[in-house]
Amino acid sequence: MHVRRIITRRRALASGVAVAATAALLAPAGSAASAGSKPKAQPTFLLVHGGFADASGWNGVITQLRKDGYKKIIAPANPLRGLPADAPYIASVLKSIKGPIVLVGHSYGGAVITNAAAGNTNVKALVYVAAFAPDKGEQLGPLLGKFPGSLIGDSVQGVPYPLPDGKTGVDLYLRADKFRAAFAADLPKSTTDLMQITQRPFAQSSLTDVTTAAAWHTIPSWAVVATEDKAIPPALERWLYKRAHSHVIEVKGASHVPMMSHPYVTARQIEAAAKATS
Repeated sequence: MHVRRIITRRRALASGVAVAATAALLAPAGSAASAGSKPKAQPTFLLVHGGFADASGWNGVITQLRKDGYKKIIAPANPLRGLPADAPYIASVLKSIKGPIVLVGHSYGGAVITNAAAGNTNVKALVYVAAFAPDKGEQLGPLLGKFPGSLIGDSVQGVPYPLPDGKTGVDLYLRADKFRAAFAADLPKSTTDLMQITQRPFAQSSLTDVTTAAAWHTIPSWAVVATEDKAIPPALERWLYKRAHSHVIEVKGASHVPMMSHPYVTARQIEAAAKATS
């Protein structure tokens, strides 16, 4: 009798395992993923950098997004030739993408996405990372002076360059002795030294170019405020994002590059935009 009970119990356990395995095989594809937090139809994340930088500034965020299961990510090179050139360029990249898009901009890149996303119904969310979010008719220079705290004006060096029409433009670089304090004070000096050497300047005209469309009026937005930003004052970021009715998080102690110093938090805010609009 004792032996028979053991055998019966073993057969019951074996049957239970078999049933569980069969159920797992017959479950609809993707049922396991439904327990997760990723949106059902994954969007394409388009990450737009700003001035004095390049797309490598998004590397930490990209790594986190991929770790979280997101695969459709593009970080194009922003031309940095001014809004009349940069916004149409990014708009052309947007037009090449099928399906929903979460459009992210850092710094000057925020002004670019504000213009570029206008009229594109595939753009489901805007995310501003320590970025400008201008309204139609506004210029970045006057916005930058709206609140105190920016070190950019005293940190740039202008370098003339020829324009195709024979006129002369001016490129803005951050000086070597000012770069870290004005741009990325919470990153190691060894890192900011390399960033300064390899920085991409942006056209001075970007500060006076007029915003021709403000996509945040019709597209929901999320934002990241960097509380120790010395490029765009945190007070200006808060004012801009309140006006745009953005969903805002603040990263305490972050410099102008929270996507580099706090990639996990930045990625989570970008993902929040994706989940809310999927």
